[in-house]
Amino acid sequence: MNQSFYVGALGAGNCTEKFSVISNNLANVNSNGFKPKTSVFSQLVSYNLNDAEDAVTELQAGAGMKVQRTYTSFDTAGLTQTGSTMDHAILEPNAFFMVQDPATGAVSYTRDGHFHRAEREDGFYLMTDAGKLVLDQNREPLKADVTDVDKIQAEMGEEEEEIEEEEEDENEEDKPRVSLYTFANPSRLVSAGNNEYVPVDPGAQPILIERPSMTTGALEVSGTDMAKELVRMIECQRAFTYALRMVTTSDEIEGTINTLRG
Repeated sequence: MNQSFYVGALGAGNCTEKFSVISNNLANVNSNGFKPKTSVFSQLVSYNLNDAEDAVTELQAGAGMKVQRTYTSFDTAGLTQTGSTMDHAILEPNAFFMVQDPATGAVSYTRDGHFHRAEREDGFYLMTDAGKLVLDQNREPLKADVTDVDKIQAEMGEEEEEIEEEEEDENEEDKPRVSLYTFANPSRLVSAGNNEYVPVDPGAQPILIERPSMTTGALEVSGTDMAKELVRMIECQRAFTYALRMVTTSDEIEGTINTLRG
């Protein structure tokens, strides 16, 4: 009987954790570049039954379930046009901007490309809303007055010779620019706040994307799907209610048994 109390209370507690994940997704429905998280549950009884017969584990049959982990899918989402040359939208999955905290030097990664020009001691730099410096392909802070390659190509008239254009392009490719990075295993990234991520493995090295797919003058919208999150919330509410009903029923049975004993 005590086991039924435990299973019901464990189920209610884990539903509360899932509620927290859902509420965080809904709270960031308007956050640029936000990627929603998903809770993954593990049934403890199934885990124990699938183990070897002579295995010694802490997971006992009938122990209910628990939140095994939460994962984030870094797929692409829709775009919204802003017209600002400072805004950048990523057009491919598992790609991130590399940003650095100017105070601590800590590096993190984000898909939110809403940048602005900020003045520092030695000039203007491209920064995030959280005050982080945007790093270029050399992992150096990016000057805000860096010439845009696409803009130069658009301004170059058709009267220029093809050879001169090719030489200009070669020179522009070496200039600092907004760059994208990826990881061999993006699922190992964990949230660090402010819509930023850091690798859970200290030794994980970012990989520079040589030909990044992104556009300026637009932002990637939040990946939160309101319909899916509301459905998950209803499911979680039902599960939470059933878990508490198990506790209530077990309490009633215990009360009846104690009355008969008396």
